[in-house]
Amino acid sequence: MAVYTDVSAEQLAEFLSGYSLGELLSYKGIAEGVENSNYLVHTTSGYVLLTLFEKRVKASDLPFFIGLMEHLATRGLNCPLPVKNRSGEALGTLAGRPAVVVTFLEGMSMRRPTAAHCEALGEALAQLHNAGEGFSITRVNALSMPGWRPLYDMAGHERANTLRAGLGDTVAFELDHLEKEWPRNLPAGVIHADLFPDNVFFLGDKLSGLIDFYFACNDMLAYDVAICLNAWCFETDASFNVTKGRALLQGYQSVRPLSAAEQEALPILARGAALRFLLTRLVDWLNVPPGALVRPHDPLEYFRKLRHHQRATTARDYGLGA
Repeated sequence: MAVYTDVSAEQLAEFLSGYSLGELLSYKGIAEGVENSNYLVHTTSGYVLLTLFEKRVKASDLPFFIGLMEHLATRGLNCPLPVKNRSGEALGTLAGRPAVVVTFLEGMSMRRPTAAHCEALGEALAQLHNAGEGFSITRVNALSMPGWRPLYDMAGHERANTLRAGLGDTVAFELDHLEKEWPRNLPAGVIHADLFPDNVFFLGDKLSGLIDFYFACNDMLAYDVAICLNAWCFETDASFNVTKGRALLQGYQSVRPLSAAEQEALPILARGAALRFLLTRLVDWLNVPPGALVRPHDPLEYFRKLRHHQRATTARDYGLGA
């Protein structure tokens, strides 16, 4: 989440007048993430979240995002539900941007998740994958392996080296390796693709919901697992916590067991997921728009995680079967 587009109180009040949400009481920008502009909105009927889709988001993708949340919610997954205006539309326009209002989920994200949180996350991720079956709209993952080299070109070899000596060479090597070794024909479906701890809410130790589906797409289900291993199971010193990894994988497999092929592919999928976030963070780090209320994430966090994946050889290195 982030804020690129400023919205005045007058603009927001006029926009909300098209909804049955009561009068605007207050609102504030949410300065997390890097993709869209987000506001927490308080009205006389309660709290909702407002998202303005920025220029990097394709208008043609918006029916996928909105329809997916509706599909998942009807399948029992606790996620935000788009709020329709009085005309029955979930998508509107505010400050020159496509905009959507979604329901507010109670809970808080865990900055330092425990193994128990990781197990609950694994279960919820598998439930999401199962609930996504039958969703009729598809969206290609533009940030999967074929999209990584264009990101590298956008960042630039020499500009990468200004962040860390030799970083450009490391990325170039990884691209060559992953393009040759990337698995194909694994079970695929709807994935979240960005299920970091700040996108998962808990009430106490109980998982209360998943949010921010604006990177969701169709891809290999095990790749989503690999993204979560990267996001949830490393400590601040970049060491992999195998206890958390084991808990996450056990939670996932209690709902949807990984196939033998998915287990075998886990190390290369985790390596690719680390490179994906290294690259997108690198591009964002080097290209923050002037005046944007946004905190770009450190690309080198994922460089350090990548080093672990380069040494991993089997799924046991992530806690599976350990």
